[in-house]
Amino acid sequence: MYVSGLGTWNPAASIPAAMAQTAFILILTEDEDAGRRLRAVLRDKHGHSCSVVAGLSDALDSIRARAPDIVVTKPEIDGTVTTAPLAELLDSLAHDASLLVLGEGKLPRTKHIQTARLAPTPNVEQLARKISTAAGEAVSRREDRLLQESIAEQQSEAFEGIVGVTPAIRKIIERIKKAARNKLTVLIIGETGTGKDLIAEAIHKRSDRASRSMKAVNCAGLSENLLESELFGHVRGAFTGAVSERKGYFVAADGGTLFLDEIGDMPLNMQAKLLRVLERREVTPVGSTDVRRVDVRVVAATNANLQHYVEERKFREDLYYRLNQWVIEVPPLRERREDIPLLADHLRQRANRAHDMNCDGISSVAMGLLTKYYWPGNVRELANVIEALVVEVEERQIEAEDLPERIRGSREIVPASAAGMVGLTMAQVERMMIERTLQATGGNREQAAKILDIGTRTLYRKIKEYGL
Repeated sequence: MYVSGLGTWNPAASIPAAMAQTAFILILTEDEDAGRRLRAVLRDKHGHSCSVVAGLSDALDSIRARAPDIVVTKPEIDGTVTTAPLAELLDSLAHDASLLVLGEGKLPRTKHIQTARLAPTPNVEQLARKISTAAGEAVSRREDRLLQESIAEQQSEAFEGIVGVTPAIRKIIERIKKAARNKLTVLIIGETGTGKDLIAEAIHKRSDRASRSMKAVNCAGLSENLLESELFGHVRGAFTGAVSERKGYFVAADGGTLFLDEIGDMPLNMQAKLLRVLERREVTPVGSTDVRRVDVRVVAATNANLQHYVEERKFREDLYYRLNQWVIEVPPLRERREDIPLLADHLRQRANRAHDMNCDGISSVAMGLLTKYYWPGNVRELANVIEALVVEVEERQIEAEDLPERIRGSREIVPASAAGMVGLTMAQVERMMIERTLQATGGNREQAAKILDIGTRTLYRKIKEYGL
């Protein structure tokens, strides 16, 4: 790989200050005093580790002992050409390294490492800045490679589309496998966008009902009459607009699985009718007296705290216990950050296939920012971000500067430790949490209320109380 000059590289200045790059730099020079002055500036002002050697043999021995990120040399030392031997050894031992040559002369052709010329200058500060810029880029290449190797080592076939290696994900997968073997009603609990639908599909696919249909109904936003017709069907003339018979999802899913999403939003009267179907295993279409037996495995999901809903009389207690036979709790993405690199890379590959792109990775700096972000929209938000980025960058890797501003400028939403809250009143802590949660959700009050596990009306009252 040949680069005609240092200025053609991506500048290390684009890396956020929080992601400071520390490199090991090898300086080969016959002027040991000048080498020591340069080493002092690189160490004290730029934070790099440096070694100074006077001869080519010593430089090669140093590279074999510890692969450097940067080698700085003149084209010749004491009449001996340095660039070719150094480049050859670096190519075999340090693929991410850079060879910086002080002065004119032909740069060697290389397979892996970067090469560039530096104009000699008596200004050691200026020279150190240029070397440090190259060092930051070399370390970024090394970190990008190590990240991809780490992802490749952890990469395994997704379990029915579910990606992750954290204990929380392993527990969910075990719960899915057991759910597939039993006949209990399943309740999946988790925030919006955590992948509850994937879990429901996995249970169906792994069960003995996999050869039959799985139907899904979103209970949110449907009126009681419409939801009753969707679930139980209706006969012709049952109501205005019922011009033909409809069999309903319970009958359509007979022998299979019915996924009831956002069950917490089901109207109370419909909850009573659903409970009766679950207990009797029979449905009556709207406008009919005919009863039909059904064999349906029900999997329900909610982003609400159903226990609180029961206490507030918004959800039937008897239905809650009927649904609560086999519970699978899905943690928000912010509580399993270790999975984000693996998941982001999986989503990158999926977006490549969907859009016929060739985005070849995510840089370590960009991945660090993705891992740090709060993800109020969970996996769904991450998937949307990655898909848009893949289409944007097309055939190169995703860099930190490609990320949306909300992610590049994100900060942790909670104090680093409980000690940071010592001395605050409960009202001050509450105000801080509400303010930071609203910041993380981009001002979405409904989402903030769900994260804080309080009612939307309560949140509005608190916002007014604290003047937020």
